[in-house]
Amino acid sequence: MTGGPVARFRYLTDNEKVLGSVFLFPAIAYIVLLVGIPFALAIAFSLANVTVGNTTLSFAGLENFRRILQTPEFRQSLQNTFFFTIVSQAITLVLANALALILSAEFRGKWLARLLIMLPWATPISLGTVGWLWLLDSKFSPIDWVLRYAHLLGSPDAILGIQKNLYYLGNVDLARASIVLVYVWRMLPLSAVILMAGLTAISQDLLDQADVDGAGFWRTLFQIKLPLILPIMAVASLFTLVFTVGDMAVVYVLTRGGPVYYTQILPTWAFIKGIEAGALGEGAATALFLFPVLLAVVFVVLRASQRTEVT
Repeated sequence: MTGGPVARFRYLTDNEKVLGSVFLFPAIAYIVLLVGIPFALAIAFSLANVTVGNTTLSFAGLENFRRILQTPEFRQSLQNTFFFTIVSQAITLVLANALALILSAEFRGKWLARLLIMLPWATPISLGTVGWLWLLDSKFSPIDWVLRYAHLLGSPDAILGIQKNLYYLGNVDLARASIVLVYVWRMLPLSAVILMAGLTAISQDLLDQADVDGAGFWRTLFQIKLPLILPIMAVASLFTLVFTVGDMAVVYVLTRGGPVYYTQILPTWAFIKGIEAGALGEGAATALFLFPVLLAVVFVVLRASQRTEVT
């Protein structure tokens, strides 16, 4: 009987069901504690008249959603969220495919190029955005200095005007363009690496056969490579879409939603309304507003990527 505990321990460690439960427990605990509980609290807050000064969860139904829908700041935030996401995703998808094609080719110093490409994704988003804040400074922007040096800005015959600075974050259109630029800079490395993995997985025999048949670069790209990596492209777009919609650091650091509230997005407006202004119920309602839309988008994209898989 002395071998009883040892044999029982060996049985448990060799049991796949037991080991699976043990290994899954940290992930499940993480999701429940850091995602599930805050999500449930957000739902409760969105349906109650709760503020920083009054934390009693008195049921209010959909009153918070009705209030936020009536505010111009929320409507502008919703519009900006869709605009920034769609435009940045379209640009990122095109550039990521081009970059993935370049990085999947053989050339000298490819490892260094891949390292440099991944730096924006490896850099903390707040730190990287602060760097862009300096680059887009209203008075000391090095971009403006280059434009003035090239006689594109600051002279009577300059294409961009006679003013010495463009005030990127003070002009509504330029501020929106700057935010899209930073989103693309941030998400491009992730998309490119995912697509590069898909390109390298394509059978070389298939590419060699296309070359023997006389297919050129563009025909090979549009009739072989892109159809084969379409499911991977959908997943990459889904990742970057979710990251973009849920990110508040870029807008908060660059413009804090200004000028006025014309670059506000839902995450920043939810933070400003719920945390800084103390209206926890309205802030939670704002944060939850896009959840059903994102859930539907995730379902549609995953279903579409599954149907487009080539076996």
